[in-house]
Amino acid sequence: MEDILRKYFPNLTDTQISRYQRLIEKLREWNEKINVVSRKDIDNLEINHLLHSLAIAKFIQFNSGSVVIDLGTGGGLPGLPLAIYFPEVKFHLIDRIGKKIKVAEAIATDLGLENVSFQHGDMSECKVKADFVVSRAVSDQTSLMKIIRNNIKEKNINALPNGLITLKGGDLDSELGNYKINSEVLSISDYFKEPFFDSKKIVYTPFY
Repeated sequence: MEDILRKYFPNLTDTQISRYQRLIEKLREWNEKINVVSRKDIDNLEINHLLHSLAIAKFIQFNSGSVVIDLGTGGGLPGLPLAIYFPEVKFHLIDRIGKKIKVAEAIATDLGLENVSFQHGDMSECKVKADFVVSRAVSDQTSLMKIIRNNIKEKNINALPNGLITLKGGDLDSELGNYKINSEVLSISDYFKEPFFDSKKIVYTPFY
């Protein structure tokens, strides 16, 4: 795993590499007790989950002091990989399923991550104001934009305007709806050459 991480992210520190390795170990351990990752994917965590999450770090470099909400984080994806990558950024991970958010919290504690907070519940209960919301395979872009409207800061401190960044697959025309014109859709295969990413996309929709 270290080889593939250094291939795409040559500036990672030894501490970050170590944390990514530990993250994979802990996800495998927890998945034997609680199904936080599809059983069929458990042997492909490094590519299908870790590297997939880090595609967001190829798309945008969050500035120090940014706040990012991971909506529907499950066992901590993409939030935990991004929190390791961006230690000066605050990540708030939310999930409706209590046992999954407890797994993410336990893994973050094990990794010694201090830039992560957790919430069991719905986005409507979240009081955190963020620069960006990220999400992976949770809902369609139009629905998510409605859900997060009260949680996006107005002031921009990053190179891109504040908004929603999602990891998607398949045909996106129908789900983007009214946001199609303003949204940016990028092929993750432009960043990573593994076959898994051939149909994977990043969708970015600015909020203002």
